[in-house]
Amino acid sequence: MPSIKKNFLYNSVYQILLIIIPLITTPYIARVMGPSGVGIFSYTHAIAHYITVIAMLGTINYGTRSIAKIRDNKEKLSDTFWGIYYFQLLLALILSILYILYVFILVDNNKIIFIIQFIYVISAAFDTNWFCAGLENFKLLVVRNIIIRSSSVIAIFIFVKSTNDLWVYTFIMASSVLVSQLAIWPYILSKIDFKKPEVTKIKKHIKPNLILFVPVIAISIYTVMDKIMLGLISDVSEVGYYSNSERIISVARGIVVALGTVMLPRMSNLVARGENQKVLEIIRKSMIFVMFLGFALTFFVSAVSPTFVPWFLGEEFKKSALLASLLSIIIVFTSWANVVRTQYLIPYSRDKVYIVSVCTGAVVNFVINLILIPSLHALGAVIGTIFAELSVCIVQTYFARRELYIKTYLKNTCPFLIFGIIMFLAVRSVATISLHPIVLIMLQFAIGTITYLLPSIFYIAKVTKEYSIINGLLSLLHTKYRIK
Repeated sequence: MPSIKKNFLYNSVYQILLIIIPLITTPYIARVMGPSGVGIFSYTHAIAHYITVIAMLGTINYGTRSIAKIRDNKEKLSDTFWGIYYFQLLLALILSILYILYVFILVDNNKIIFIIQFIYVISAAFDTNWFCAGLENFKLLVVRNIIIRSSSVIAIFIFVKSTNDLWVYTFIMASSVLVSQLAIWPYILSKIDFKKPEVTKIKKHIKPNLILFVPVIAISIYTVMDKIMLGLISDVSEVGYYSNSERIISVARGIVVALGTVMLPRMSNLVARGENQKVLEIIRKSMIFVMFLGFALTFFVSAVSPTFVPWFLGEEFKKSALLASLLSIIIVFTSWANVVRTQYLIPYSRDKVYIVSVCTGAVVNFVINLILIPSLHALGAVIGTIFAELSVCIVQTYFARRELYIKTYLKNTCPFLIFGIIMFLAVRSVATISLHPIVLIMLQFAIGTITYLLPSIFYIAKVTKEYSIINGLLSLLHTKYRIK
């Protein structure tokens, strides 16, 4: 069975790549396109993304869980894959046709950009990342994405030179997604036998897929709908400010989410084998590790944003600094909820709890957006997202309180809140020093690392007494009860 630590390292490498790529492309695109160009791309992409979300239904989580449970039986693996995929393919093709009709009948502005986004829409017909995740082959996913994303970066610098190249930028971004989906098919076909479409085998996957679609569409309301609402109620420049602040937070949050991506198939397999005590032990250790990262990223991003954002994106996006500082708090909420969701709710098929939690978040987000966006614009969207993520975290925790040791998790992770506040104050205290932005950011990073990492390592080593200080953090992922 693949190593949790190796899979986490693969995903961490990919998340580091996600950090490096925006560090290279985001400031360039922000300066070339400006708030309006960034806003147009974000707005059209959000609508195209909604189509792909519907096309995929709940396949990402349902497919991963289903494949993980029967991955050692090739016959069942083949039947399960084709049963899920044929339904996905049919739905994707129908929605692609509906998208084209929408663009040609209802869209007046930016029609060319909408048409190019169709490449992104049709990619949903070939998206089988869930199969590789179920087999825990994260190495393939990471290597593929590194190659394709690196190529897209090179293409952006070569071909995107002015605001007139917005269509080129859109084509590069959309086609890179399609290519990444197609690239995985040779591997898939080597692992399974071909099966012809059979209605009975397809039908049995529809209901559970639809059930897990509800949380997917609900989550999309407070991750994508906010941009659409900003574009409709406010203007595309506000979408640009919000999108870039959210992009910064997403990069930081992605590091934490990498653990959830790795643990979902592993926990689903352990649950299928009835190893419940091992599941609880891994959740306890995962929560310590994730909250250690979550508080570090939250307070550091919040503290450094006033310096980093204007330098990184340009003075035109100075408003995004405040947005990123406030939005960073969701990293803590999503870190906690990600462990509960991917390591307990989904593996144990507690789908109703998952649905209730994210639907609550969607309602909270939509209502707050509707109230605040007209007057506060992008800031209103930020507030809506914060309360949405908080409500999801609270609801999931409440319904899991009898099965999981919530009080223990809170007790074990509260010190990281204190360390984070200390780091925030220390990093902000040097923000007024007159230095070149790069030098100042490096100084802030050094101070943040020292003031947070040293007490955290000491605390983790004290709490998990069986580990040395050096091996403590890695051991939180790869327990001494090594999973075979």
